[in-house]
Amino acid sequence: MPGTDQSIYPRKRRRRRSFLEALQQSSTTGGMPLINVGQRLRELRIERGLSIRALAEKSQLNVNTLSMIENGKTSPSVATLQLLAFALETPITSFFETGEEKNKISHQKSGQRPKVAFAHGTLEDLGAGMISRGAEPFLVTLEPQAESGPDPIIHTGREFVFCLEGQLVYTIEDQQYLLEPGDSLLFEAHLPHRWQNLGAVPSRSLLVLCPSDEKDRPTERHFMPEPVNTVAK
Repeated sequence: MPGTDQSIYPRKRRRRRSFLEALQQSSTTGGMPLINVGQRLRELRIERGLSIRALAEKSQLNVNTLSMIENGKTSPSVATLQLLAFALETPITSFFETGEEKNKISHQKSGQRPKVAFAHGTLEDLGAGMISRGAEPFLVTLEPQAESGPDPIIHTGREFVFCLEGQLVYTIEDQQYLLEPGDSLLFEAHLPHRWQNLGAVPSRSLLVLCPSDEKDRPTERHFMPEPVNTVAK
């Protein structure tokens, strides 16, 4: 950035944490946060040549609030991070990048993978530890009558669903597709789509999101996690 001393703020190669890992910011190791969101906010702000007051104006947030976040005196809500991400023109997951080297292999034992709760279900990240590039695999559990909401979902790339248990209904451009155990569905994700569990028992399915734009974050369009109920296995 013009006016930014690159010797003071070197650009590092970072591993991008998944959205699920990001929302688990309250998890601690030895009493210390795993990720310093305030420090990342300061880095992103400085990289863009913005003063804290300029960022406050762009995000419509209070200067004191931003100062407290950057200094680690308060933890931002997901809604606040969304406002900041929009103002900084960056994905929300940029706040959770680390200097760790990316993994080339992600091997997970059952019951030991990152897991987060969203409205009426849970989402397990099957590719935790690797950069989200090309494909993002998840194990999705939906409670009876759970649905994605009234607004259709649209994102880049393709989407693959394989039903493991129960029933799952996908609506794509007003056409319904019933998925039962063993059934699969692959479609262009730019087509407006919604999902529902209309059954009386929970459903489990394998979901693979394949965005064609690495800046696209389809997980955030499909699921709105609830940080209060987040659990780390």
